[in-house]
Amino acid sequence: MAHVANQRDKLLLRIRKIRGQADGLEKLLNSDTDCMKVLQQIAALRGAVNGLMGEVLEGHIRDHLGADDLSPEDRAEEVDDVVKLLRSYMK
Repeated sequence: MAHVANQRDKLLLRIRKIRGQADGLEKLLNSDTDCMKVLQQIAALRGAVNGLMGEVLEGHIRDHLGADDLSPEDRAEEVDDVVKLLRSYMK
C-alpha cells in the first residue's frame, strides 16, 4: 500500500484529530452538557472518520484498480474486494 505510506503523515494527523474529537465527546458525556452539543460532536466525529475512509479508499482505487499492469482477473478481484469493504462500512 504505497499510497498509505506516501500519505502517512497526513493520515496520522487525521487520526490525531479524530482522537481529539473522541476525547471531546467523552468529556461532553461526562459533564452536564446539552444533548445538542453531544449530537454535534458525534456528527463531527463521524464526518472525520468518513473523510479518513474516503482518503484511503481513493488512494487504494487509484493505485490498485487504476494500475495499468493489472490483469482483468486481478482487477475484477480488486473490485469485488472494494465492494465488500464498502458494504461492510455502510452497515
